[in-house]
Amino acid sequence: MRRYALPIAAALVAATACAKSPGDGLAPETVVVRDTVFVDRVVSRVETVADPDTRQRLSQIEVEVLTRDARIQVLTEELEEARREVVRTMARSQTVASRAEAASGIAEAELAIRTLRTAAGTRSAPEVRQAEQLLQESNAEFEQGNFGGALYLASQSRAKAGQGTDRFRRAEGENLRPGETQFQAPLRLQTNTRSNVRDGPGTNYRVLYTLEPQQPVTGLSYVEGWVRITDAEGRVGWIARSLVESRP
Repeated sequence: MRRYALPIAAALVAATACAKSPGDGLAPETVVVRDTVFVDRVVSRVETVADPDTRQRLSQIEVEVLTRDARIQVLTEELEEARREVVRTMARSQTVASRAEAASGIAEAELAIRTLRTAAGTRSAPEVRQAEQLLQESNAEFEQGNFGGALYLASQSRAKAGQGTDRFRRAEGENLRPGETQFQAPLRLQTNTRSNVRDGPGTNYRVLYTLEPQQPVTGLSYVEGWVRITDAEGRVGWIARSLVESRP
């Protein structure tokens, strides 16, 4: 048997060499294709991996946003119903407001809305729509002879327009950065981890101070993924959006 061992081994080596010979074009191409497919599969798996903690935090934030929106909707409906009840009460009691007083209140509301439009310029102003809706309701009550209700709604319209005008004037006084947008109302936030607060919206700005987790802050405005906040000590700065969450 030893006589045939060497020829058989030599034959196996030769066969292997032939399979890998440069003259055979199939073997090198097949190896490259297999390597490419393998790398593609690995990258695909890495891209689809999700951090469980991040997913849970996002889910929690989404639930909190839905809860807040639902509460805002309820409060808005309650406010509108209270306003309608005031108007109905004034209609029944025929309150002391005269036609001239109501007309004057409507004119003042129209002027306040025009002032708001001028202050807003090309910027979005949700107060315009709200004030115009109240003014429309005021005119309707005026036509029905409910001068007290008309005056009340006109006053509400003028107040809403005034709020919007004040917001834009404050923004102009604070020299907002390009792209910075103020929140319609200050947001109750808190840090969710140890966080750096910087003097501008970006990691290239210097760190002003550092906040510990669960520190209460107030959101004032935002630029893309950054929020301008103020803390309990009155310090102002910028923090990454991912580092804050709604405060209970």
